[in-house]
Order: sequence, then structure tokens, then C-alpha cells
Amino acid sequence: MSDIAQRTGVTVATVSNALTNRGRVSPETRARIHLVAEELGYQVNLTARHLRVGRSNAIAFIAPSFHDYFSDIADELAIHVEATGRHLVLERTSARTESELEAVALPRLRMFDGVVLSTVGLSHEDIEKARHRVPLVLLGERTMPRSVDHIRLANEDGARLATAHMLANGARRVIVLGGSAQEDAGISSSRRAGWEAAHAEAGLAVDPRLIVPLGDYTMHDAREAMRDVLGEGLAFDAVFAVTDMLALGAMSALWDHGVSIPDRAQVAGFDNLAISDYLHPGLTSIDPNHEFVTGEAMRLLEQRIAGDEVPAEHIVSPVSLMVRGSTR
Repeated sequence: MSDIAQRTGVTVATVSNALTNRGRVSPETRARIHLVAEELGYQVNLTARHLRVGRSNAIAFIAPSFHDYFSDIADELAIHVEATGRHLVLERTSARTESELEAVALPRLRMFDGVVLSTVGLSHEDIEKARHRVPLVLLGERTMPRSVDHIRLANEDGARLATAHMLANGARRVIVLGGSAQEDAGISSSRRAGWEAAHAEAGLAVDPRLIVPLGDYTMHDAREAMRDVLGEGLAFDAVFAVTDMLALGAMSALWDHGVSIPDRAQVAGFDNLAISDYLHPGLTSIDPNHEFVTGEAMRLLEQRIAGDEVPAEHIVSPVSLMVRGSTR
């Protein structure tokens, strides 16, 4: 700005006012300043400005990955963030605790006005430290500190809806693909619990052999697991996959083995990914209401950014069943 002031014969304060559209600067002077600024290649030092005003106009979304569910969340969140005049920064941790710790370290958090965080490995103590450094909203299915705003999905209810739908339409042996018999395995156990609840409501016993766990939540692992099930001859007439991507892997295995969907085996997933509506047949899925999740995340963040001293909220997002051709 000193260079521009010297070139145009005005004060640095006048240059600053012209470039930030503040103060009284004549149109002629403003135009001359902008012309010289362009000639000199002037750019705002955003870091210095952010330090001065205490705002970066950036919201961070820190997540394990940006595939599948988190991709849809990122898209919806960007819409809400951009509507406030800010921009969204994405950071992937690959579900590694050390990457999550690096992401919530003080130097990193200083770059953001607020953070939406989906954590896999951070301790409650780590989360508390982050909360005192930056306005923070948590996403995910883990038990979180009551002092931090947290949004999670109605996992058990969604799994119950999907399973009950297939049972009501003739299924009697429903595989839960990606489920876990353990009680602390996140969505693997909560969605398996919903599968069990649907059977109980229908007065049906569950066969533990129909709980099919997975090492990784990938289409490849799901397809291989279903190929193993088919090879072993385990009787089933429906598959509830705990994510849509697992459902796609299951459908691939069924097609490869000539099992018609939904005549011989119904299939349902969870996430309502955009691709679900373009398959043939379309995939019946649980809609986790991305717009609600991201809208509430931004509402909570705005409260914290504004400094509102209100109790932390723990919100459960409503879910709904989207019926398509993969079920009867």
C-alpha cells in the first residue's frame, strides 16, 4: 500500500480506504488507486487481515474421508457456509488419530472461524481442548462430551425401518451386512440393534449367522463377503447393508451369482446416496437427512461464533425410508 500511495500521490490511509471500499474517496482517486494496484500486482495479505479482525471467514469440515456419506455432507455444508459469505475448507484425517490430533492443534484451528468435526479416535480430553480453541460442532455416532454440540443420526431407528420394510414384504432371513455383535462398534452395532428390533416387533427370532461383519467398509469387501455367504450356502432372502456402498457391493455379488433382485433377495442400504436412484433396480435406502444435519451444524456454529453462552445441544437427525426397486 505504501508503494501505491507513493505512485498515486495520496496517503496510505486513502489507499486502504479505496481498496476496502471504506471512507470518503473520490471516484477518480479510487479508480486511479485500483489501476495502480493492478499494475503493481497488489494482493491482500489475508493472514494479516485475519489476525487483525479476528475472523478468517473460513469454516473447516474435518472428516475421516470425503467418499460416500461425507461427500454428500460436504456438498450440503458448502451451500450453508457459502450463504453466510464464508468459504468451506475440507480436511481429511483418514480415520487416523494422529491426523485428527494434528487437525485440531492450536496453530491449525487459528485459521478457522469454526469447525465441524467427525472424529474416530480423539479422546474426550482432546475434544474439550479443541472446544476451548474454536467454535466446534461434532458429527458422529460415538458418545461425546456433554459440553460440546453434537449431531448424530437415528441409526437404530433407520435400520429398524429398512429391516421392517423387507420383513413386511415377505422376507424371513435378513442378512445385516457390516453389522457387529459387539455393543460399542459405532454404526455396526447400532444398526445391527435396529435390525434386531425389527425382528422383535415382527415376532421373529434372529439367526446370529446372519450377522456378517466386515473388515473395511468398502464395496470390494462387501462383495467378497456376500460371495462367501453365497458359496457357503447360507439361506437368506434379504440383505440390509449398514451403508449404501456396502449394499452396492452386495448387489454386485448377487448379480454375479444370478440372484434376481428383489424377487429372490431384497436389498436395502443406509445413506440414500445420489447413485441409489440411478441403479437398476434403484436401491431402497434410509435417508439420513443431510440438509437437516448441515443446517443444524451451521446454526450451532453461528451461536458459538457469536459468543452466545447457551448449553450445548445433542441432536438426533430424523431419518426416513426411501423405497425403490431393490425391495418388494
